[in-house]
Amino acid sequence: MFIISYLLTIIFILISVGYVTLLERSVLGYIQLRKGPNKVGFVGLFQPFADGIKLFFKEQTYPLKSNFIIYYFSPVFMLILSFSIWCLYPFLVNIYNFNYGFLFFMCCTGMGVYGIMLSGWSSNSNYALLGGLRSVAQTISYEVSMSITMLCFMIFVFSFNFIDFMLYQECVWFSLFSLPLLFCWMSSILAETNRAPFDFAEGESELVSGFNVEYSGGGFAFIFLSEYMNIIFMSMLTVIMFMGCDLFSLLFYLKISFFIFWFIWVRGSLPRFRYDKLMYLTWKMFLPLSLNYFLFFIGLLSLLQLSI
Repeated sequence: MFIISYLLTIIFILISVGYVTLLERSVLGYIQLRKGPNKVGFVGLFQPFADGIKLFFKEQTYPLKSNFIIYYFSPVFMLILSFSIWCLYPFLVNIYNFNYGFLFFMCCTGMGVYGIMLSGWSSNSNYALLGGLRSVAQTISYEVSMSITMLCFMIFVFSFNFIDFMLYQECVWFSLFSLPLLFCWMSSILAETNRAPFDFAEGESELVSGFNVEYSGGGFAFIFLSEYMNIIFMSMLTVIMFMGCDLFSLLFYLKISFFIFWFIWVRGSLPRFRYDKLMYLTWKMFLPLSLNYFLFFIGLLSLLQLSI
């Protein structure tokens, strides 16, 4: 049952990645007053399959002076990490259950840096290396405020298990009394997933394409799949933490779809940030805000316990 459920989860996630890309191209098309892909199949529904087949059948090129083994396996490593993180989906039937899901999530996001860094370095290209270095600095910086934001709610739930968020938000959503933290979290996950306006690892205007500039065919497809799987997972995590995690409700999945749409909407609306402003934002604004909230919640709970 464990293997079957996990395989089904992965298959549905891969299908959803394909249709998230179709949604992104269509939404960006309408934002820019043009039509997105609408020719392959009924209103373009087969376009993701056509793109996937095209990518996997393209020739896999590699630079002559690249570190071939690391270059070849970095996208695979990134994809495996993205697959692993989906073990945290809060199944209520206990096929598998992570009591320390929060710690596992932090380990996976921390390891994700190595995939980008190694793929950038092993290409032996200046542009790829610069993109990798940018992404490492950006991801490590935003992980700090992101983990403190998560800790704020771990204090309330008093558990590392994501299923407990469902039990504790039956009456009131956590976002209703921590709205600034929600905005802080939403900006942090944009930086964490390398999405616009924080997509410095893939700056087309200054780095040709960034850390993935030397990848083609299957390698590029793996990096692409990994990025979009992380976007879907981060959207789900946002809903679990802030918007009430009722897995039996259709509204839960509609909220996830809204956050995925929000990722695309931000990309179509905002220009790219300046790099120094990106670092200023996390160290001078998000970190003090999340730390203050953390201390406030600890003090509040201590007072409540004393009064009881």
